[in-house]
Amino acid sequence: MKSRVIAITLGLAGLAALGSPASPEPPIPPGELNREELSNVDIFRKASPSVVNITNIASVRDFWSMDVQQIPRGSGTGFVWQDGYIVTNYHVVEDAAAVQVTLADQSVHDAEVLGAAPNKDIAVLRLKGRENDSKLHALPIGQSRGLLAGQKVLAIGNPFGLDHSLSVGVISALGREITSPGGRSIRDVIQTDAAINPGNSGGPLLDSQGRVIGMNSAIVSRTGAFAGIGFAIPVDTLRRLVPQLISRGRPIEAGIGFQPVPDNYVVRWGFEGVMVGRVFQGSPAERAGLKGVTVDRRGRVSEVGDLIVAVSGKKISGGDDLYHALDDIGVGGTARLTILRDEKRREVDVKLIELGNNRD
Repeated sequence: MKSRVIAITLGLAGLAALGSPASPEPPIPPGELNREELSNVDIFRKASPSVVNITNIASVRDFWSMDVQQIPRGSGTGFVWQDGYIVTNYHVVEDAAAVQVTLADQSVHDAEVLGAAPNKDIAVLRLKGRENDSKLHALPIGQSRGLLAGQKVLAIGNPFGLDHSLSVGVISALGREITSPGGRSIRDVIQTDAAINPGNSGGPLLDSQGRVIGMNSAIVSRTGAFAGIGFAIPVDTLRRLVPQLISRGRPIEAGIGFQPVPDNYVVRWGFEGVMVGRVFQGSPAERAGLKGVTVDRRGRVSEVGDLIVAVSGKKISGGDDLYHALDDIGVGGTARLTILRDEKRREVDVKLIELGNNRD
């Protein structure tokens, strides 16, 4: 059966007709809509007041007067997570000098970027002066574990601040991978045929019960328009990282305390894996006896460092693989590293620590 995509756009008049969650909703004539359509309308009505428009504002210096002006340079979507906090994609607010949020009632509010995880394309905003506002209704949060291809999904966006849009489709595939603004891959991404256009980035992907199962993030297109393939970051990733971004402003990253050699050098030298470049003093890597690259007085590499080729039995081909392997284990866990040194393989157990801002 071909998937069916329904696009519904409500203008200002439509929003006024819907009203707030407490307002009476217009009746639907019996017999005109089937059960599935009634479900779609109900989910849209309940969820859309929690979906907001986000405007990224840049500071631009006027060529003639040299005055600094703030102008909109892009927009996207976000949704209420809890207590005045808005979740969106990092790329929606990347490099913003200021951020404005337009709510469903058309009120515009200043917001600050409270925390960001560029490697996961997630950002959290805080509405200024709207903390603990009971009028901001958080969407119910589901889980992405256990999702199935073919399952119905609904994508809601607020691309222009004037209306909401709804697209309905199915989960096309699971376990996909896309590249984040931070350059790392985002794994276990949800692929859907529900239309996701650029202005809908950061909006919620809902299941048939109206629960958030993902955050719409990207499309595959040569033109920038939807071409049948959209991607959403799984909500289980949001559930893990959003509390960290609210409390700390950045995600907790696990590591063992060393600086790796860039992947392109490792490949150029004919190796596959992650090569230890420099070991930080007092780190678990040092205590485990890992050896870094040796450099002579002229700054040339005289001896290569240890090569990490597997973590807890999972093959490591480069830095991205290591990043995800350690992230899966988490801070406080123990990673069994398979190391190559002088063509000899050995295994060492290393306890993971939290990386600081200045460590890779």
